Amino acid sequence: MSDRRNPVSVTEKKNGEAHGRPALLIVGHGTRNHRGVREFEELVGLVRRRNPGLPVEGGFIELSRPPISECVSRLTERGGSLISAVPLMLLSAGHAKDDIPATLVREKISHPDLSFRYGRSLGIRPELLQLMDERVSAVVAEEEKADTAVLVVGRGSSDPDANSDLSKVARLFWEGRPYPLVEGAYVSMTPPDVAEGLERCRRLGARRVVVFSYFLFTGVLEERIRRQSEVYAAENPGFEVRYAGYFGAHERVADLLMERYAEATDGDIRMNCDVCVHRVALPGFEEKVGAPATPHYHPDEPGHHGHHHGHHHH
Repeated sequence: MSDRRNPVSVTEKKNGEAHGRPALLIVGHGTRNHRGVREFEELVGLVRRRNPGLPVEGGFIELSRPPISECVSRLTERGGSLISAVPLMLLSAGHAKDDIPATLVREKISHPDLSFRYGRSLGIRPELLQLMDERVSAVVAEEEKADTAVLVVGRGSSDPDANSDLSKVARLFWEGRPYPLVEGAYVSMTPPDVAEGLERCRRLGARRVVVFSYFLFTGVLEERIRRQSEVYAAENPGFEVRYAGYFGAHERVADLLMERYAEATDGDIRMNCDVCVHRVALPGFEEKVGAPATPHYHPDEPGHHGHHHGHHHH
């Protein structure tokens, strides 16, 4: 991130209001699991520490306190009139697309003097693939990787777009890494479930599978994935299942959140460049970074300059 977009370079007003930069509202889904709430708070704390001078509040759309309305009130008490809201979601499904915008509309009605900007969810990012690699590597030795399958388990949604993103995650994780097989599964709403995902890996010849939960924090569903993996392993002797956990409150997630903040603030929401080989060093494709995307001409196109000069008109 260039200095121009770095929220740390905030000029302070006398009354403590961050002048010219919107406050950051981090919007989580919420969980009945107290450990999950603590992990969310840990991440919010991490964002605050890494961005001194920026007013930051984090709250939930359901199941946990504080609600978004309370966060907005706290930010307005600090004198801010501009808020950038970033959904703390890995993939864009109904929550990021519908529920959070609806919540912000309600807040706008209650606070007509406030302006809101809305960022996008964290999305499919090389930093997250790298963090996932670290979590998986923590339970698989280097020499075991070539005969270890990886099962990435997502939340599951009624939104096919969000579900298809998990296939993209699995494919990108496979690219340039030694794992022979990377499969996707879902813990709710849509097949294949955890047992079906593990069964698929086993039938394809895997003797060892590492399960990674594509979740930011623990919660009811993350614990269910862990439990279902253990049950499947117990019912299939000779087939080894290891559990690699989930992302958790990590500095990479905090910094990615700030990228989404900067993007919402500066209005720089891009096309899908998050995992483009020309922008990002993906394992095994490092030489493509910064390489020009050369136009691909077809000989019959008008305006094609081949070995001959001038245009060809047929």
